[in-house]
Formats: sequence, structure tokens, C-alpha cells
Amino acid sequence: MNICVLIKQVPDKDTSYHINDDNLSINTSDVSFVTNESDNYALEEALQIKEKVGGEVVVCTFGPESSQQVLKDALSKGADRAIQIQDEGFGDVDILTLSKIFHSVLEKESFDLILSGLQSDDSGNGQLGILLAEMLSFTHASLVMETNLEKPDAVKVKRELENGWFQWSELQLPASITIQSGINTPRYASLPGIM
Repeated sequence: MNICVLIKQVPDKDTSYHINDDNLSINTSDVSFVTNESDNYALEEALQIKEKVGGEVVVCTFGPESSQQVLKDALSKGADRAIQIQDEGFGDVDILTLSKIFHSVLEKESFDLILSGLQSDDSGNGQLGILLAEMLSFTHASLVMETNLEKPDAVKVKRELENGWFQWSELQLPASITIQSGINTPRYASLPGIM
């Protein structure tokens, strides 16, 4: 099972922000960055799937050079490989452009599953997994609270609906799944992984 996990570098929630002298922009020189919270759950789910059925977990991010740290964190937790899409000229891009950038890289790989967090902590956008599924012609499910790989060519997912209701769906592989926070307990990096 070849699994790709999309992860994003976001500002730490405890960071103090300072406005630049132009009163139009934020000074990011002393902002600390971390891995997006729901992406941690997606990574953990991918690692648990790998432990059950084997395969490879590849993490992928788009961002400046500083985003290498979220890749290093994912590798220290057990990911096998990392892909960084780096272009300082892009800056902030809209979600459709971002999905086209990811598509241009991921279509060259042969992933069975693409996992992403439900939404990012900074912009709150929850569309990347859905757009990638369309561009790659993958099946898709969002708000996933549980995965089950009983068949070699399909994944069963438990989706969260409204008012405490859930729905089980079976998706043919390859699939793109957006993971809901709370699906599991993300692991800490191991000392050998950090080394």
C-alpha cells in the first residue's frame, strides 16, 4: 500500500504576532511554525495502515525552505520518504492553484491512498483532498473517523455526519481521504527517528 500524506506548516497557536510599520502586513520573522494539527492525525492513520498491511508512507508539503521541518518531524515519526514542493515565488496561493501544483507532482507517483487533514489551522480551507481526488480521478471521502482495509482494492471509511450520526462507505482504490481530528492519537517522534 503506497500512501501519501499531505502536511502543512502553520504558525504555532501560541505565537505572538507583530504588525509591520506599514500597518498592512504581519512580521513573520519571529513566528514559530508547527505541523498542522489535523495533518498529524492523517500521518498517524497512514502509519497505522502501513503497520497493518505494509507499504510505504510518503509525506508531501508545499512551502518555503522552513517547511522542511514538518517533513523532518514526519520522518522521525516513521514516514519513509518526503517530497517538498518549494518555490519562494508563489507565496500565498489559492486552493485551486495549490491543488494543481500538488497534482503535477503526485500524478508522477502511484499512490493507493492520499490522506490529508480535514482543514488547515491557518486558512481553514478543507478542499485540497477533494480537488486532488477530482484531478487524479480518485474516489474520495471527507470527515473520516475510521478506516478499514478488509479488501486489497478498497477501503471502508466511517464518515462523521451531523448530530452524532456516522456513515460507512466503501471506496475503490486509489482514493483521497480527508481525516477528521480525533480519529487516533498521534505518536511522538522516536529518538532513533530524530537521529
